[in-house]
Amino acid sequence: MIGEIWSPFAEYGFMRRALAGCLALSAGAAPLGTILLLRRMSLVGDAMSHAILPGAALGYLIFGLSLPAMSIGGLLAGLLVALLSGVVTRHTALREDASFAGFYLISLALGVLLISLRGSNVDLLHVLFGSVLALDDPTLLLTASIATVSLLALALIYRPLIVECFDPGFLRMQGRQGELAHAVFMALLVLNLVGGFHSLGTLMSVAFVVLPAAAARFWVRGVGPQMAMAVVVAVLGSVIGLLVSFHVGIAASAAITLSLGSLYALSLSVGPLGSVLAHRRQAAKHIVRLKTGVSP
Repeated sequence: MIGEIWSPFAEYGFMRRALAGCLALSAGAAPLGTILLLRRMSLVGDAMSHAILPGAALGYLIFGLSLPAMSIGGLLAGLLVALLSGVVTRHTALREDASFAGFYLISLALGVLLISLRGSNVDLLHVLFGSVLALDDPTLLLTASIATVSLLALALIYRPLIVECFDPGFLRMQGRQGELAHAVFMALLVLNLVGGFHSLGTLMSVAFVVLPAAAARFWVRGVGPQMAMAVVVAVLGSVIGLLVSFHVGIAASAAITLSLGSLYALSLSVGPLGSVLAHRRQAAKHIVRLKTGVSP
Protein backbone atom coordinates (compact mmCIF):
# COMPACT_ATOMS: atom_id res chain seq x y z
CA MET A 1 0.00 0.00 0.00
CA ILE A 2 2.82 2.38 0.87
CA GLY A 3 4.47 1.52 -2.44
CA GLU A 4 1.31 2.39 -4.36
CA ILE A 5 1.00 5.73 -2.60
CA TRP A 6 4.67 6.56 -3.20
CA SER A 7 4.73 5.26 -6.78
CA PRO A 8 4.07 8.65 -8.48
CA PHE A 9 7.55 9.84 -7.51
CA ALA A 10 9.13 6.65 -8.83
CA GLU A 11 7.20 6.50 -12.10
CA TYR A 12 6.78 10.11 -13.22
CA GLY A 13 9.56 12.59 -13.84
CA PHE A 14 7.33 15.64 -13.39
CA MET A 15 6.49 14.49 -9.86
CA ARG A 16 10.17 14.11 -9.01
CA ARG A 17 10.87 17.58 -10.40
CA ALA A 18 8.01 19.03 -8.37
CA LEU A 19 9.34 17.33 -5.24
CA ALA A 20 12.87 18.61 -5.88
CA GLY A 21 11.58 22.14 -6.30
CA CYS A 22 9.56 21.92 -3.09
CA LEU A 23 12.57 20.56 -1.19
CA ALA A 24 14.66 23.53 -2.33
CA LEU A 25 11.91 25.96 -1.36
CA SER A 26 11.59 24.28 2.04
CA ALA A 27 15.32 24.59 2.75
CA GLY A 28 15.54 28.22 1.69
CA ALA A 29 12.24 29.77 2.77
CA ALA A 30 11.26 27.99 6.00
CA PRO A 31 14.24 29.24 8.09
CA LEU A 32 13.50 32.80 6.98
CA GLY A 33 9.93 32.35 8.17
CA THR A 34 11.20 31.62 11.68
CA ILE A 35 12.93 35.01 11.79
CA LEU A 36 9.91 36.68 10.20
CA LEU A 37 7.59 35.38 12.93
CA LEU A 38 10.12 36.19 15.63
CA ARG A 39 10.09 39.80 14.45
CA ARG A 40 6.27 39.81 14.18
CA MET A 41 6.45 40.51 10.45
CA SER A 42 4.49 37.55 9.08
CA LEU A 43 2.06 39.80 7.20
CA VAL A 44 5.03 41.56 5.65
CA GLY A 45 5.95 38.26 4.00
CA ASP A 46 2.48 38.04 2.49
CA ALA A 47 2.71 41.61 1.23
CA MET A 48 6.14 40.98 -0.29
CA SER A 49 4.86 37.91 -2.15
CA HIS A 50 2.48 40.19 -4.03
CA ALA A 51 5.02 42.98 -4.42
CA ILE A 52 6.96 40.91 -6.96
CA LEU A 53 3.92 40.58 -9.22
CA PRO A 54 4.27 43.89 -11.18
CA GLY A 55 7.92 43.18 -12.03
CA ALA A 56 7.17 39.62 -13.09
CA ALA A 57 4.19 40.84 -15.09
CA LEU A 58 6.30 43.51 -16.81
CA GLY A 59 8.88 40.88 -17.73
CA TYR A 60 6.08 38.72 -19.10
CA LEU A 61 4.58 41.65 -21.00
CA ILE A 62 7.88 42.38 -22.78
CA PHE A 63 9.49 38.93 -23.14
CA GLY A 64 6.62 36.46 -22.64
CA LEU A 65 6.95 33.47 -20.30
CA SER A 66 10.71 33.96 -19.93
CA LEU A 67 12.24 32.65 -16.70
CA PRO A 68 15.13 35.20 -16.53
CA ALA A 69 12.94 38.18 -17.43
CA MET A 70 10.15 37.36 -14.98
CA SER A 71 12.62 36.47 -12.21
CA ILE A 72 14.69 39.63 -12.58
CA GLY A 73 11.55 41.74 -12.88
CA GLY A 74 10.04 40.19 -9.77
CA LEU A 75 13.28 40.60 -7.82
CA LEU A 76 13.64 44.27 -8.74
CA ALA A 77 9.99 44.99 -7.95
CA GLY A 78 10.23 43.27 -4.56
CA LEU A 79 13.40 45.12 -3.62
CA LEU A 80 11.87 48.42 -4.74
CA VAL A 81 8.78 47.88 -2.58
CA ALA A 82 10.96 46.93 0.41
CA LEU A 83 13.04 50.09 -0.09
CA LEU A 84 10.01 52.35 -0.50
CA SER A 85 8.35 50.85 2.55
CA GLY A 86 11.47 51.53 4.61
CA VAL A 87 11.58 55.14 3.40
CA VAL A 88 7.89 55.66 4.23
CA THR A 89 8.36 54.15 7.70
CA ARG A 90 11.42 56.26 8.44
CA HIS A 91 10.03 59.61 7.25
CA THR A 92 6.35 59.33 8.22
CA ALA A 93 4.27 58.21 11.20
CA LEU A 94 3.10 55.10 9.31
CA ARG A 95 4.36 51.76 10.67
CA GLU A 96 6.22 49.31 8.41
CA ASP A 97 3.43 46.72 8.30
CA ALA A 98 0.89 49.38 7.30
CA SER A 99 3.09 50.72 4.50
CA PHE A 100 3.65 47.18 3.22
CA ALA A 101 -0.13 46.63 3.20
CA GLY A 102 -0.62 49.70 1.03
CA PHE A 103 2.09 48.69 -1.44
CA TYR A 104 0.69 45.13 -1.47
CA LEU A 105 -2.70 46.27 -2.77
CA ILE A 106 -1.15 48.58 -5.36
CA SER A 107 1.27 45.87 -6.54
CA LEU A 108 -1.40 43.20 -6.86
CA ALA A 109 -3.71 45.41 -8.89
CA LEU A 110 -0.88 46.69 -11.10
CA GLY A 111 0.41 43.17 -11.78
CA VAL A 112 -3.00 41.84 -12.77
CA LEU A 113 -3.52 44.87 -15.02
CA LEU A 114 -0.19 44.37 -16.79
CA ILE A 115 -0.85 40.68 -17.44
CA SER A 116 -4.34 41.38 -18.75
CA LEU A 117 -2.92 43.80 -21.34
CA ARG A 118 -1.34 40.92 -23.26
CA GLY A 119 -2.08 37.54 -21.75
CA SER A 120 -5.12 35.33 -21.36
CA ASN A 121 -6.82 34.03 -18.25
CA VAL A 122 -4.55 30.97 -18.46
CA ASP A 123 -1.45 33.16 -18.28
CA LEU A 124 -2.91 35.05 -15.34
CA LEU A 125 -3.63 31.79 -13.49
CA HIS A 126 -0.08 30.60 -14.22
CA VAL A 127 1.41 33.71 -12.65
CA LEU A 128 -0.96 33.84 -9.68
CA PHE A 129 -0.99 30.13 -8.81
CA GLY A 130 2.23 28.78 -10.34
CA SER A 131 2.91 25.48 -12.09
CA VAL A 132 4.75 23.23 -9.66
CA LEU A 133 4.03 20.14 -11.79
CA ALA A 134 5.68 21.72 -14.83
CA LEU A 135 9.08 22.73 -13.44
CA ASP A 136 11.93 22.49 -15.93
CA ASP A 137 15.70 22.29 -15.39
CA PRO A 138 16.37 26.07 -15.44
CA THR A 139 13.63 26.69 -12.88
CA LEU A 140 14.93 23.93 -10.62
CA LEU A 141 18.46 25.31 -10.92
CA LEU A 142 17.22 28.79 -10.03
CA THR A 143 15.29 27.51 -7.01
CA ALA A 144 18.23 25.42 -5.76
CA SER A 145 20.62 28.35 -6.23
CA ILE A 146 18.36 30.66 -4.25
CA ALA A 147 18.13 28.10 -1.43
CA THR A 148 21.93 27.75 -1.34
CA VAL A 149 22.52 31.51 -1.29
CA SER A 150 19.85 31.95 1.39
CA LEU A 151 21.36 29.38 3.73
CA LEU A 152 24.88 30.74 3.33
CA ALA A 153 23.82 34.37 3.76
CA LEU A 154 21.58 33.53 6.72
CA ALA A 155 24.51 31.82 8.43
CA LEU A 156 26.60 34.99 8.00
CA ILE A 157 23.97 37.40 9.38
CA TYR A 158 22.46 35.01 11.93
CA ARG A 159 24.00 36.56 15.05
CA PRO A 160 23.20 40.25 14.37
CA LEU A 161 19.77 39.25 13.07
CA ILE A 162 18.90 37.43 16.30
CA VAL A 163 20.33 40.21 18.45
CA GLU A 164 18.22 42.75 16.57
CA CYS A 165 15.10 40.67 17.26
CA PHE A 166 15.63 40.72 21.03
CA ASP A 167 17.66 43.87 21.71
CA PRO A 168 17.75 46.28 18.75
CA GLY A 169 18.97 49.12 20.99
CA PHE A 170 22.16 47.24 21.88
CA LEU A 171 22.87 46.48 18.23
CA ARG A 172 22.41 50.13 17.25
CA MET A 173 25.09 51.03 19.79
CA GLN A 174 27.51 48.66 18.05
CA GLY A 175 27.21 50.36 14.65
CA ARG A 176 25.14 49.73 11.55
CA GLN A 177 25.16 45.93 11.73
CA GLY A 178 21.43 45.84 12.45
CA GLU A 179 20.51 47.86 9.37
CA LEU A 180 22.77 45.73 7.18
CA ALA A 181 21.36 42.48 8.60
CA HIS A 182 17.80 43.74 8.06
CA ALA A 183 18.55 44.73 4.46
CA VAL A 184 20.15 41.38 3.67
CA PHE A 185 17.25 39.55 5.33
CA MET A 186 14.66 41.42 3.25
CA ALA A 187 16.67 40.69 0.08
CA LEU A 188 16.74 36.99 0.96
CA LEU A 189 13.00 37.06 1.57
CA VAL A 190 12.38 38.59 -1.86
CA LEU A 191 14.72 36.05 -3.48
CA ASN A 192 12.86 33.11 -1.97
CA LEU A 193 9.49 34.55 -2.93
CA VAL A 194 10.75 34.89 -6.50
CA GLY A 195 11.79 31.23 -6.40
CA GLY A 196 8.44 30.21 -4.93
CA PHE A 197 6.60 32.32 -7.49
CA HIS A 198 7.51 29.91 -10.29
CA SER A 199 6.20 26.94 -8.31
CA LEU A 200 3.21 28.17 -6.32
CA GLY A 201 2.55 31.56 -7.90
CA THR A 202 2.52 34.95 -6.22
CA LEU A 203 -0.60 34.22 -4.17
CA MET A 204 0.70 31.08 -2.43
CA SER A 205 4.51 31.33 -2.50
CA VAL A 206 4.48 32.80 1.02
CA ALA A 207 3.05 29.50 2.32
CA PHE A 208 6.56 28.02 2.55
CA VAL A 209 7.69 31.02 4.58
CA VAL A 210 4.92 31.42 7.16
CA LEU A 211 3.08 28.12 7.76
CA PRO A 212 6.04 25.80 8.54
CA ALA A 213 7.62 28.38 10.84
CA ALA A 214 4.32 28.94 12.65
CA ALA A 215 3.86 25.18 13.12
CA ALA A 216 7.43 24.70 14.40
CA ARG A 217 6.90 27.10 17.31
CA PHE A 218 4.49 24.62 18.91
CA TRP A 219 7.05 21.78 18.93
CA VAL A 220 10.51 23.08 19.85
CA ARG A 221 12.17 25.97 21.66
CA GLY A 222 15.08 28.03 20.42
CA VAL A 223 15.54 29.73 17.08
CA GLY A 224 17.88 27.12 15.58
CA PRO A 225 15.69 24.12 16.43
CA GLN A 226 12.63 25.99 15.16
CA MET A 227 14.36 26.61 11.82
CA ALA A 228 15.19 22.91 11.49
CA MET A 229 11.66 21.91 12.50
CA ALA A 230 10.19 24.39 10.01
CA VAL A 231 12.15 22.73 7.20
CA VAL A 232 10.87 19.30 8.29
CA VAL A 233 7.27 20.57 8.32
CA ALA A 234 7.70 22.18 4.91
CA VAL A 235 9.11 18.98 3.39
CA LEU A 236 6.36 16.84 4.94
CA GLY A 237 3.65 19.21 3.74
CA SER A 238 5.15 19.24 0.23
CA VAL A 239 5.17 15.44 0.00
CA ILE A 240 1.62 15.13 1.31
CA GLY A 241 0.36 17.90 -0.96
CA LEU A 242 1.92 16.47 -4.10
CA LEU A 243 0.58 12.98 -3.38
CA VAL A 244 -2.91 14.31 -2.65
CA SER A 245 -2.78 16.37 -5.84
CA PHE A 246 -1.80 13.32 -7.91
CA HIS A 247 -4.21 10.79 -6.41
CA VAL A 248 -7.22 13.08 -5.95
CA GLY A 249 -6.69 15.25 -9.03
CA ILE A 250 -6.66 18.74 -7.55
CA ALA A 251 -4.42 21.75 -8.13
CA ALA A 252 -0.94 21.03 -6.77
CA SER A 253 -0.27 24.52 -5.37
CA ALA A 254 -3.55 24.50 -3.45
CA ALA A 255 -2.95 20.93 -2.22
CA ILE A 256 0.53 21.81 -0.92
CA THR A 257 -0.69 24.98 0.79
CA LEU A 258 -3.62 23.14 2.40
CA SER A 259 -1.29 20.37 3.56
CA LEU A 260 0.98 22.94 5.20
CA GLY A 261 -2.10 24.57 6.71
CA SER A 262 -3.28 21.22 8.06
CA LEU A 263 0.09 20.60 9.71
CA TYR A 264 -0.11 24.07 11.24
CA ALA A 265 -3.62 23.35 12.55
CA LEU A 266 -2.41 20.04 13.99
CA SER A 267 0.51 21.76 15.70
CA LEU A 268 -1.78 24.49 17.01
CA SER A 269 -4.06 21.84 18.50
CA VAL A 270 -1.73 19.24 20.03
CA GLY A 271 1.82 20.63 20.00
CA PRO A 272 3.64 20.38 23.36
CA LEU A 273 4.48 24.10 23.55
CA GLY A 274 1.68 26.65 23.79
CA SER A 275 -0.96 24.72 21.84
CA VAL A 276 -4.62 24.37 22.80
CA LEU A 277 -3.92 20.98 24.38
CA ALA A 278 -0.88 22.27 26.25
CA HIS A 279 -2.87 25.19 27.68
CA ARG A 280 -5.65 22.85 28.81
CA ARG A 281 -3.18 20.56 30.54
CA GLN A 282 -1.56 23.51 32.26
CA ALA A 283 -4.94 24.81 33.40
CA ALA A 284 -5.92 21.35 34.70
CA LYS A 285 -2.67 21.08 36.68
CA HIS A 286 -3.26 24.53 38.14
CA ILE A 287 -6.77 23.52 39.27
CA VAL A 288 -5.40 20.35 40.88
CA ARG A 289 -2.80 22.38 42.77
CA LEU A 290 -5.46 24.75 44.04
CA LYS A 291 -7.68 21.87 45.22
CA THR A 292 -4.84 20.03 46.95
CA GLY A 293 -3.38 23.18 48.47
CA VAL A 294 -0.04 22.76 46.72
CA SER A 295 1.55 26.05 45.72
CA PRO A 296 2.34 26.35 41.97
